[in-house]
Amino acid sequence: MTTREVADKVVQLCSQSKFMEALDLYSPDIVSIEAGAPPGQSREAKGIAAVRAKGEWWSTNHEVHSTKVEGPLVAGPYFTVTYRMEATFKPQNRRFVMEEVAVYKVVDGKIVYEEFFYSM
Repeated sequence: MTTREVADKVVQLCSQSKFMEALDLYSPDIVSIEAGAPPGQSREAKGIAAVRAKGEWWSTNHEVHSTKVEGPLVAGPYFTVTYRMEATFKPQNRRFVMEEVAVYKVVDGKIVYEEFFYSM
């Protein structure tokens, strides 16, 4: 797949809240960087198993009420997407809105790097 095709598929899946399905587009050696570390975790996750675990932690601890996905903007092997989510952090029953920009890198048709930028 080209970078454009991967980017379009990420937007399509994430617009439908199919975040775990989007991981099929990732390299086994993916590196994922968060703006801040989830509780008890690192900002950096290396490898598909670590990224899946991070996604499972998010799904277990959050109820997502709405998701808005905009993009992609593609430049060479990179693309960006913006996300706006309204969610509830279940352990504290705290509802919030999160806006973030994600930057991805594609090599050989797979996402090899992603980094998320958002206010903490």
